Amino acid sequence: MLSILVCHSYFLRFDPKQLARAKPYPPLATLQCAALLRRAGHRVTLFDAMLAADLGDYERTLHAVRPRVVVLYEDNFNFLSKMCLAKMRAAACQMVNAARESGARIIVAGSDVSDAPEPYLRAGAEVVLKGEGLPALLELLRRLDSAADIPAAALAEGVAGTAILERPGVAALNGAKLLPEVDLCDRAAWDLIDMERYRAAWVSAHGFFSLNLAASRGCSFRCAWCAKPIWGHHYLQREPATVAREMGYLKRTFAPDHLWFADDIFGFRVEWVRQFAAATRDEDASIPFTIQTRADLVSDRMAQVLAEAGCVEAWLGAESGSQRILDAMNKGTTVGQIVTARSRLQAAGIRVGFFIQLGYLGEELADILATRELLSSAQPDDVGVSVAYPLPGTRFHEIVKAQLGMKTHWQDSNDLAMMFHGTYSSEFYRRVRDLFHEQVSLQARAPPPDDAHYRGLREALESRWQELIDRETQHRTLKRATLCAG
Repeated sequence: MLSILVCHSYFLRFDPKQLARAKPYPPLATLQCAALLRRAGHRVTLFDAMLAADLGDYERTLHAVRPRVVVLYEDNFNFLSKMCLAKMRAAACQMVNAARESGARIIVAGSDVSDAPEPYLRAGAEVVLKGEGLPALLELLRRLDSAADIPAAALAEGVAGTAILERPGVAALNGAKLLPEVDLCDRAAWDLIDMERYRAAWVSAHGFFSLNLAASRGCSFRCAWCAKPIWGHHYLQREPATVAREMGYLKRTFAPDHLWFADDIFGFRVEWVRQFAAATRDEDASIPFTIQTRADLVSDRMAQVLAEAGCVEAWLGAESGSQRILDAMNKGTTVGQIVTARSRLQAAGIRVGFFIQLGYLGEELADILATRELLSSAQPDDVGVSVAYPLPGTRFHEIVKAQLGMKTHWQDSNDLAMMFHGTYSSEFYRRVRDLFHEQVSLQARAPPPDDAHYRGLREALESRWQELIDRETQHRTLKRATLCAG
């Protein structure tokens, strides 16, 4: 059997916004991969970049372990990995190069790798995996175990879902395949994590400790801006009892105060959630948890059984308060459904957050103001705001790719830069983001109507909105006049 170092490249310290946010989670998909390799009989060590100081920590681990194989397997449940932040791609390529120089065989997998294998192959990866890649990985390791010096071309020959570097370009061998759920381990390799470092980070910043888990993989919906490089449009759901057992293991072993379900869509069907609630009771596994879901999946019954299962917070991909923009996104939901879902979850005692996306194609000031009205009428407890990011492989990316210049990725998650010719500037959207956050924060305070200080804050917020609107209106009027004069 092989000595394998499994790692990922998301260094929290390279992302100032997320570092300040101080909500680190272990690399779940990386840990699932490690568990699968151990079950196959390999000797597995983990390098966890999340809380590492820098690349020096990785290099010291590499030299201490001296693995025969390095598997850089990104956490597919971390949405920031899907976005391919430039700092993380650079870190990954440096990790690949260091592994190659150490004499290890190097295999790489992840969202960005699936979309753009060339940088990783040029950095020294022998084979990259497309999609989830686990069946291909097991076959590659079997071949390496049988013939340690097998060249890359022979190693990947005929293995579906792999790519190697062939001068002058990349040769993809067949397409990606999904690993059936039955082949996944019941739980990730949690014992490989230094859990006390995570606990200390959480408790120091927030006073409680949260861990992550996933009950499913993928999403079957087809929003025009959402990339699916790992699971495509498949939705692969675990058995409720299996999820409850892993949840019970986390509860008994690490005693988290809270869980974040990293699923794109948690539960999906009421019956699955009902069975999960029953299984958590049977396993004595109940832990308060947060989920992501869609507005059109939140019936009265769904909200009720989510609360019974222990859900304390749900994040909805609201995206916009403009139906015109939702339709352009192929979101498949209505503004009315968003408001109703918020009301149903609130009635069940579940906090609600809205994800808002600014700057999508064709969005005008009226659409942004409609989103402001949605936040005012629905009164979410929290909001997360970003700008439209053209991810490779999406219909959105195909429409705007001719406009993309030198900047094709954000440096870190606080970049919030427009990478195509949107209606407004990056700075405009950053200001709208800040105003939305301030609006939701003020709404959450909800003091008595006669509170003069609160009224003053609301008036100041309205004044900043009006200033932004007036400035942008004047700018566009001047721009039109200049074009007409030309």
